[in-house]
Amino acid sequence: MVFSSPIFLACFLPVLLGLYALAPSRARNAVLLAGSLFFYAWGEPKAILLMLALIGVNYAAGLAIARRLPPDGSPAPRSARLALALGVAADLSALGTFKYASFLAQNLQALGLRVPDPGIALPIGVSFYVFQCVSYLADVYRRTIPAERSLPDFALYVSLFPQLVAGPIVRYASIRDAMHDRSLRADDAAEGLRRFGRGLAKKVLVADTLAKVADAAFPADLAGLPQAFAWAGAFCYALQIFYDFSGYSDMAIGLGRVFGFRFPENFDHPYCSTSVREFWRRWHMTLSGWFRDYLYIPLGGSRRGAARTYLNLVLVFALCGLWHGASWCFVLWGLWHGIGLVGERLAARRPSTPDAAPPAWRAVLGNLYVWLFTLAGWVPFKAGMEGYGAGYAARYLKILLLGNPGHPLTSYWPAMESYTHFALVAALAGLLLSYPLPASRLTPRGRTWPAYAASFALFLAAYAFAMTSNYSPFIYFRF
Repeated sequence: MVFSSPIFLACFLPVLLGLYALAPSRARNAVLLAGSLFFYAWGEPKAILLMLALIGVNYAAGLAIARRLPPDGSPAPRSARLALALGVAADLSALGTFKYASFLAQNLQALGLRVPDPGIALPIGVSFYVFQCVSYLADVYRRTIPAERSLPDFALYVSLFPQLVAGPIVRYASIRDAMHDRSLRADDAAEGLRRFGRGLAKKVLVADTLAKVADAAFPADLAGLPQAFAWAGAFCYALQIFYDFSGYSDMAIGLGRVFGFRFPENFDHPYCSTSVREFWRRWHMTLSGWFRDYLYIPLGGSRRGAARTYLNLVLVFALCGLWHGASWCFVLWGLWHGIGLVGERLAARRPSTPDAAPPAWRAVLGNLYVWLFTLAGWVPFKAGMEGYGAGYAARYLKILLLGNPGHPLTSYWPAMESYTHFALVAALAGLLLSYPLPASRLTPRGRTWPAYAASFALFLAAYAFAMTSNYSPFIYFRF
């Protein structure tokens, strides 16, 4: 079940909101837990067993760690470290088995080894809730949070349906107080539903329209792909994945607020950045924060000299790419960004020279650099999503740079036939809304009747489009 599907919008959400509003305060966690488990089981009836097993393992591991930590704050004993290691090992083993077993088998087969491919289906959302479990155990071990004593409350934290299958990655510390004490407020519900409607509009009006061009520009056979259309496809995909994922995040954050939770923000206009480093401070912020706090800093961060810092950056982003999918294309995407960050650090170490360009032009050029850098990175990412492989991505990039022999720049664009105007409007709106100033001017805000009316009209348009269009899953559901 996905947020933009008719069954969710017309049935599940209204029924759950009604039951939640009618339930007494002490029973609302139980209602929300039952609704979350039903939401996940609707599309993954067998996979829910894995999630329930990890809930039990991490609940027990958290209590075991807490029991072994000295109350005086002295260093954790070996038994606490062992409980942490066993819990994290269980989480990563589940992720590795269900997400990477087939990938490993296929690579061993390519080396000539007779290894059977287990063909294990990837459970929806496993990458997100496994990372939440790991962060929970690490934070209990670090004494950042106390271990959760209530198994139902811990189960609700892991399975909370708004952010269950595609984030944002919520740390327990950020919702612990609301888990135990929250109220149903009319202003929170109104603001949450308005945020949900904005996310729905991003998904069905912008992302799904741009997907038509992006999908057509990445055909299985690149022989007939014109260079101009290759650029249009890469640009549309860059906007599509942003509005698809940020739209989901808006919907998750909005639903969380309806139910009394404040989830962390996940995006902050990443395409307005002037460096790759800034891009990652604005793109998928809960994931980049997770890798920073639970991998980059434990590896030494930037505290052990320049060479170790560069190695840590490349390693962390290679693993970030692998987290996105069991394909070398995703690893290449991660390496591309890791190498870009290293390159920016190396450039910053050079002696500064007077810059003739005024600050405004430096910002424009920096932003253009980020666009070109990320567009190149999205090519292997999209190739990985389609299962085409690294060779396909290399050929696509060659067309972007050098063109396609026999197909001039202005060749016929096959995808721009029946929906040219819709795609152009969506691309223009997506580009404008990528920047803070146009977004703030064009997005209905404030607690005034005109703002609420505009938000309601936007929601109705997105709702009507979702009811009449074909089913289109969120991109990050596959991770």
